[in-house]
Amino acid sequence: MSRVRILPSALSGTLDVPLSKSAAHRAVICSALAGGGDVLPPGGPLSDDLLATRDSVARLLAAGGGPVTLDCRESGSTLRFLIPLACALGVKATFTGHGRLPERPLGVYLACLPRHGVRCETRGGLPLTVSGTLRPGVFSLPGDVSSQFVTGLLLALPLLDGDSEIVLTSPLQSAAYADMTVRTMGAFGVPAGRTATGWTVAGNRSYRPRPGFPVERDWSQAAFFLAAGMLGGPVRLRGLNPASCQGDRAAETLFRRFGAKTAWKDGILTAEAGRLPDSDRAIDASQIPDLVPALAAAAALLPGRRTVIAHAERLRLKESDRLSAMADGLNRLGARVRERPDGLEIAGVERLRGGEAEGRGDHRVVMALAVAALKADGETVLTDAQSVRKSYPGFFRDYNRLGGKAYDMGE
Repeated sequence: MSRVRILPSALSGTLDVPLSKSAAHRAVICSALAGGGDVLPPGGPLSDDLLATRDSVARLLAAGGGPVTLDCRESGSTLRFLIPLACALGVKATFTGHGRLPERPLGVYLACLPRHGVRCETRGGLPLTVSGTLRPGVFSLPGDVSSQFVTGLLLALPLLDGDSEIVLTSPLQSAAYADMTVRTMGAFGVPAGRTATGWTVAGNRSYRPRPGFPVERDWSQAAFFLAAGMLGGPVRLRGLNPASCQGDRAAETLFRRFGAKTAWKDGILTAEAGRLPDSDRAIDASQIPDLVPALAAAAALLPGRRTVIAHAERLRLKESDRLSAMADGLNRLGARVRERPDGLEIAGVERLRGGEAEGRGDHRVVMALAVAALKADGETVLTDAQSVRKSYPGFFRDYNRLGGKAYDMGE
């Protein structure tokens, strides 16, 4: 599937939310380090990102001292989680990737790892080769780039032969994902202590197997169907944890602010159309960057209301420049979106007109535009539809099961 044709419709029904990609990455790595089995349930398609992590960590642990080449595909989590781990294990490893991954920032590691005994060889981006064994100590790094760097160090430092400390030199963005890492490590028998400026991590620790470890369902993916429920519904989402530490747990509250009517019953979250909000909305996206595409799609269809999404500049460094991609895609379909340096300004309309929009090879852009296309007067054609395999290979299957009208146009 490269292009998909979407006809206007409304989604309703019950959906089993897929596994959290963020939680699964962490569980897969911790279980592998513990010598445990695969924590992912059998059956059902796995996203390309999770396959990248599962395959790469297996190759890393089987490499001895290396050398080994790890193909991270397009997964930033795989890359940033495994670089410190290879260093902690003393494995000479070359990291490669595809799409925009070779261009995504690694400067945090290039600055701090050599100070702790690691040699980094790169001409800028990927491929990156690391060699030498990571030494314990104090790791100072900025928190306003990506919490993935923090997670990579948290996972690796317990394997060193002494105690370490992570010190943040600026406020941490997407902080909930670092919390998720610490919780997952704790479940596999490896604690990390929170400090005023970061974490302390004891060395000489071993991860312990955790058979049957439960991987949470994904609030990031649920957000697209919360948006669809807000535009019609009712859409019932099964399997979400209302007390999750996922940062994107904020989706329910944010869509309620957009006027969605939501309710929990018997572990199922229902979202449907409610009253139009009585004022404009401003959203600080610094802690919830993955929600921005779904929020933008919904905000574009709040007639007479203005929404400003700010502090989302990191989205320019994802699988696409997501701010540019969402502004361009929505505007091609008849929305009124203005791009800002750090976000989007959206003037809501009653309906879109439809048309052709580019998915930019970005899974979240494609899924968000597919939701916006539900309320178009004509058909919508989206390019790069196959990119949903990166995080949610069953997205269009589930979309159509709920009453959507998305048709594969082939290459």
